[in-house]
Amino acid sequence: MQGNLVETLIGLAVIVIAAAFFYYAAATTGSADRGGYELVARFDRVDGISVGSDVRVSGIKVGTVAAQELDNQYRARVKLTIRDQVQIPDDSSIKITSESLLGGSYLSISPGGSDVMLKPGNEFGSTQGAIDIIGLLSRAFMGGSSTPAPSPTTPSAPAP
Repeated sequence: MQGNLVETLIGLAVIVIAAAFFYYAAATTGSADRGGYELVARFDRVDGISVGSDVRVSGIKVGTVAAQELDNQYRARVKLTIRDQVQIPDDSSIKITSESLLGGSYLSISPGGSDVMLKPGNEFGSTQGAIDIIGLLSRAFMGGSSTPAPSPTTPSAPAP
């Protein structure tokens, strides 16, 4: 009987610790970011950005990426959710920024100076997509050309 009581208490402790862990994980992963208003940005490339990626102003997280889709002009249309307390001027720009060389990207908003703020559903006028670092490095190491080197030609007659 004593063994069953110890096993029951240990099992209960494991369940309490697991519940505390899940509560902490839910509280710190942005599930509280459900409130806010939606803005839209269109990019040529959104490499490294996915639903849930951070949206930051001056390095401070102010929102998340809510959705991504392809528009009729084959540009990436990104919906952002911004916290209600944060107002973004309508002449602000947004760009994709890398956290490090190893990956991890986020959207960075550079606030403009306008007194008029973006309203829910408005779109950023100025965007800058992701930079293809691998493409830039390959062009730098291949002599600055993005076209392949010409193939060698075979001589038609032997040289005298």
